[in-house]
Amino acid sequence: MMKWAIAPLLLVGLSACSVVGFPSGRGSAPAPTPAPTPMPVGAVPGPSVPATPTSAFPGGATRGPDNGRTYEVFGEEYRVLDTVEGYRERGRASWYGAEFHGRPTASGETFDQHGLSAAHRTLPLHTWVEVTNLDNGRRTVLRINDRGPFARTHERIIDLSYGAALQLGVVGPGTAEVEVRALAPYEIGERSP
Repeated sequence: MMKWAIAPLLLVGLSACSVVGFPSGRGSAPAPTPAPTPMPVGAVPGPSVPATPTSAFPGGATRGPDNGRTYEVFGEEYRVLDTVEGYRERGRASWYGAEFHGRPTASGETFDQHGLSAAHRTLPLHTWVEVTNLDNGRRTVLRINDRGPFARTHERIIDLSYGAALQLGVVGPGTAEVEVRALAPYEIGERSP
């Protein structure tokens, strides 16, 4: 009889072990990553840029699961753009890296600080953008897979992964004046291998 009373305790103990290793405060494991899709030329393949179901709405997407959604951070409400057609914005870029490496992004992907990705407050997740550093002329193509920056000041418009910041020459100074331009689907197709 004692054997049967111990079995449920063992099951509970084993199930508790399965959540060890996830960042605190996140609550659940990231969704499994589907097979990757072609990436634009200049993008570095890596764990931070796998395809997800919403990547069927790249660049100039007019409809997607994320579009039009509102969310709140630090008491401020943000609305994801319905379309990115013609989107172009100038402002400051910052970057993030090791502190968030391996944690889930807003898209559910695992953040890879060495990949080419970025966080943006209102562009739909999985939007491909071209980012140009206006201080030195460097540019790269990357995908939005996270939300931010949420600094109290809105002078920063995009948070780059360390890999993207390295390519753009933003790592040393920490921030740079940039232009962010959403890519249309035909531009993404031309860049695919």
